[in-house]
Amino acid sequence: MNFRSAGARAASLAALSIALSATPAFAADDAGAGDPLTDIIIVTGTPQRATIEDIDPKEQPVVTPDAAGLVARAPGAALIDNGALSGQVQYRGSFGDRVLVRVNGQRFGSGGPNWMDPPLHYAPMVLVDHIELDRGISPVSKGPGEAGGVNAVLKQVGFADSASVSPTVDVGALYRSVDDSYAVGGIAGVSSDTVRFGVMAAWEEGDDYRFPGGRAASTGFERLTLGAHAGLKTGPGELSVEYRRQETGPTGNPPFPMDIQYFNGDFFRIGAKVDLTDKLTLESHLGYVAIRHLMDNYTLRPSPPAMNQRATFADADTTTADLALSIGSGMGTWTLGGDVELGSKQVRITNPNNTAFYLTSLNRIASDRYGAFLQWRGAMGPVEAELGARVDRHGIRAAAPEVGSAVPMGPRMLATMFAASDRNWSDTSYDLTGRFWMELGAVRPRLTIARKTRAPSPLERFSWLPTSASAGLADGNIYVGNPNLKIEKMWVFEAGVDVETDMVYARPTLFYRRVDDFVQGVPFDATVGVVDTPVEMVAAMNGDATPLIWGNVDAELYGVDLDFGAKLPGPLRMDGVASYTRGKRRDIADNLYRIAPPNIRLGLTYEGQGWSITAEGHGVSKQTKVAASNDEQATGGYVLANLYGGIDLLDGVRLDAGVENIFDRYYEEHLAGYNRVAGSDVPLGSRMPGTGRSGFVRVRVKY
Repeated sequence: MNFRSAGARAASLAALSIALSATPAFAADDAGAGDPLTDIIIVTGTPQRATIEDIDPKEQPVVTPDAAGLVARAPGAALIDNGALSGQVQYRGSFGDRVLVRVNGQRFGSGGPNWMDPPLHYAPMVLVDHIELDRGISPVSKGPGEAGGVNAVLKQVGFADSASVSPTVDVGALYRSVDDSYAVGGIAGVSSDTVRFGVMAAWEEGDDYRFPGGRAASTGFERLTLGAHAGLKTGPGELSVEYRRQETGPTGNPPFPMDIQYFNGDFFRIGAKVDLTDKLTLESHLGYVAIRHLMDNYTLRPSPPAMNQRATFADADTTTADLALSIGSGMGTWTLGGDVELGSKQVRITNPNNTAFYLTSLNRIASDRYGAFLQWRGAMGPVEAELGARVDRHGIRAAAPEVGSAVPMGPRMLATMFAASDRNWSDTSYDLTGRFWMELGAVRPRLTIARKTRAPSPLERFSWLPTSASAGLADGNIYVGNPNLKIEKMWVFEAGVDVETDMVYARPTLFYRRVDDFVQGVPFDATVGVVDTPVEMVAAMNGDATPLIWGNVDAELYGVDLDFGAKLPGPLRMDGVASYTRGKRRDIADNLYRIAPPNIRLGLTYEGQGWSITAEGHGVSKQTKVAASNDEQATGGYVLANLYGGIDLLDGVRLDAGVENIFDRYYEEHLAGYNRVAGSDVPLGSRMPGTGRSGFVRVRVKY
């Protein structure tokens, strides 16, 4: 047995849940090994590569509908749980659009101002084939992004190996007891070695989830996904096209002041790749995403008085295009390219009982980004490297607000002030990356040095109305935009080593990230609690006399994370993941806001022929390193026990089952939001509790 690939594969599973794999973690398979920049968690058991982590849903005991929960099991990652379909990924302390998240390689803007639909909202777990996680940072060729990159790759019908047309089916279903939820879906199609065509469909539905102490009201969900994809190979070229329609129905979001009524999204992407010569390849994509959204505060939760009822309509459109030319040589591969991202956004707040009450908190926002990059990958003697440089030109323009006659004087005054201000911004950002590694037998040392940037979002810059819209923080605070924000600049230093022998593996990474002009909510002015400005007056009307404004601060993030494992006597193995991240302000004596606490997972797997069972423990430390300037509340630690198993019933048919939180332990995740739904078993203003004991059953048929 060759543990080099097996340990790599086990490491790539990022969260011990290799237990559900039918293929032994110590199986020999060296294909794809040696790439130290990405971890890939995949269904087929492809080994870990040093640069990408490939996460395979089939081999993970994660049965929630939110793909963010799967990524959160990787080293350095954590889940920001804002609802069944609204989870965000935190990676080494960074979250939101600081993490480059894509679906099928496509970038797009969130439809909701509060990130009720972060990118992974559009990757239903029942349709996910695998997830690629860039270790540490993402390459400049994939676009701008500070902290790592996540690409959820959906199932598709691939090209066949012969000229004859053959069918493909990959379908699955699951049930989860804690919220009586179920999901069914998959793909079907036909293909040959030159043509492929497939369709996809999925339906998911769930009720309010249980926790020790009752039910969390307004946490049910429903989502429909339909789509089609096709590909054509001709000579040296390949053409692909895909379309998806996703309709999220009424879905509760207790940490937010409103719940989802719908997110209707249309996704279109066409791609072409041509091998001009044996060393010259041209690749291009064109994409368009349109998202339409409605949320309100009276349909799924107890309705407030008629004058306080709100329904908010939001639209977001994103057009993307990219072109890359790769040139191979004896000294490595050069990739030269450019990309464009054009976005538009509109947010209109209304009162359904009064047509004269409306206001656009973001009105006809137009954003554009034009980027160019140069990347080289090759060897410098015994050292392999990936070097990159990137430049992006950013621009955002906002139209004057539209305000109805029934809107009170305070917001009308702020709208007038914003209309008279400069509503145009542009600037240029520069990224530099260097990632190095060496293959020394069982040991692979790694080093990363980079300068990464992030342009503040339209919400952070031009949200003139004080609201709780915070790109998913869901912390109960009221925020207002700041047109004077500077671009974030992050310096990244990481060092690690991958050790793989016949009996053990470990991949520890030490990291330090120094951020200048980090964007975070700060007190609106120096007289906190003294309502002496129009913004504070409007915020006080909305229940918070101490609003925050998005501001630039100086920060640093450092820590260590690793995955590890060992082959034990008999058909046993142990796998684990541990993460520690510390975030601090450098401009004042305070901690950074909302940093995941230290945590560890340990799993013991007994693996037979075509079946396996795993006992897993998940320990999370208390988090007392909280941000005093943001009134962040500390949380206690907890330990959870889980049990999972799987068996191959027939060739291509697999059954998995398990129990999460076996002892029905009450716990609160530090990154969870606070309840705003009255009449729930969760008290108003309390942090949302984690789910109670839950059994699940999952079946998959693939041929």
